[in-house]
Amino acid sequence: MCSYETIIGLEVHVQLNTKTKIFCACATSFGDEPNKNVCPTCLGLPGALPVLNKEALKKAISFGKAIDATINQNSIFARKNYFYPDLPKAYQISQFEIPIVGKGSLNIELDNQSKTIGITRAHLEEDAGKNIHEEGYSKVDLNRACTPLLEIVSEPDMRSSDEAIAYLKKLHSIVRFLGISDANMQEGSFRCDANVSVRPQGDSKLYTRVEIKNLNSFKFIQKAIEYEVQRQRAAWEDGRYEQEVVQETRLFDTSKGITRSMRGKEEAADYRYFPDPDLLPVYIEQQLLQEAEQIPEMPDEKRERYINTLGIKPYDANVLTSSLELCLFFESMLEHNISPKNALTWLTTELLGRLKGELTLQNCGISPTKLATLVQRIEEGKISGKSAKEILDTLVQNPSNDVDSLIDSMGLAQMNDDSALLSIIESVLNANEDKVAEYKSGKDKLFGFFVGQVMKNTKGANPQRVNELLKDKLNSH
Repeated sequence: MCSYETIIGLEVHVQLNTKTKIFCACATSFGDEPNKNVCPTCLGLPGALPVLNKEALKKAISFGKAIDATINQNSIFARKNYFYPDLPKAYQISQFEIPIVGKGSLNIELDNQSKTIGITRAHLEEDAGKNIHEEGYSKVDLNRACTPLLEIVSEPDMRSSDEAIAYLKKLHSIVRFLGISDANMQEGSFRCDANVSVRPQGDSKLYTRVEIKNLNSFKFIQKAIEYEVQRQRAAWEDGRYEQEVVQETRLFDTSKGITRSMRGKEEAADYRYFPDPDLLPVYIEQQLLQEAEQIPEMPDEKRERYINTLGIKPYDANVLTSSLELCLFFESMLEHNISPKNALTWLTTELLGRLKGELTLQNCGISPTKLATLVQRIEEGKISGKSAKEILDTLVQNPSNDVDSLIDSMGLAQMNDDSALLSIIESVLNANEDKVAEYKSGKDKLFGFFVGQVMKNTKGANPQRVNELLKDKLNSH
């Protein structure tokens, strides 16, 4: 049986988080009353002229900087002509020949191996509106029309759905760390079109590609790609490739887990691109370019710093840098001068492990300061790790509680008074002279027995200090 190679390229549409639309002053807020945020420009009324949003331009440049791409100081906008009910002008203002962002790349890691995925371009364009289909009729909401999008086009460098998801997650984290988009997939701020083709292993030819449109969850993107790969492989094996695999746009049916034909796929010539006569060519001045290129620390840079400076293991560094919220929480904890490793454990294992159902890091009510205070009390020896877990359980249930107040009210403070501990140790040893003799004769395992007896006779003693004092006392007894 012939083996096949999968070829995947992705087009990702990122909604930029500007306050106003890309060519007019209408708000970009999500969830407003339908057709509230519209004006003559985004409705495409005669005589209305577009004006480019400078902030959208800056955000596009900052993305280019993050992927080490070429930034084109001279760029033009074009009209992409097609008719659809949610496109009031019957054309979309986009970019064709000269995009803002040229060739770049990003690295993904999968199974402890690194791979570079090429990015062909990233161009600015306006979004369309939204069609709402209800029983018997359809409606159009144009609030989203003219919202700024950054379309990021990859090279066909991915060879599996796993690689595609790793690329998308990396891209998602980059735009979030840059602060140029909330990348909320449920609201459509980060959505993907997947171009998928299959060829016999060893063949260098690129065969017919199928586009799967408007995927907005990592889970469904992976399932859609995997189904399409199987469909095309089956067509190859049945000898029906040319009949069944045609250049088209398909949709993913999430209820059935299959892709189905939507329409024939257009070529660039079908869109009749031409420079938009209402928009001047864009020239990015040097000052604006320098401003836009001042970007924050990116996930890969943070990862290297966590590993090399903070001593965090690579796996844990990957976990932290997978989410902007995790990174910000972690770094806020470190401002309280606690151990990075303890901060990591109590954030990723203890706190996240307790967040079930609707609870998230953002809405659980436990601040980085509160969790750092809990870690501080452990490091100070005021409470044990076991006691800290009890306190965290209580905080998750009622986050308004104060750490120090809970330590007192729950009676969890460790005894750190050496004189009191020595008195208890002395009484335990005197009550078990036979076992002391056995210990001194070589039965080292009895040390655990003595520790247990001391802990039983104290109310929350510091185990480490008990061990130290007990060892000294036994050696001198």
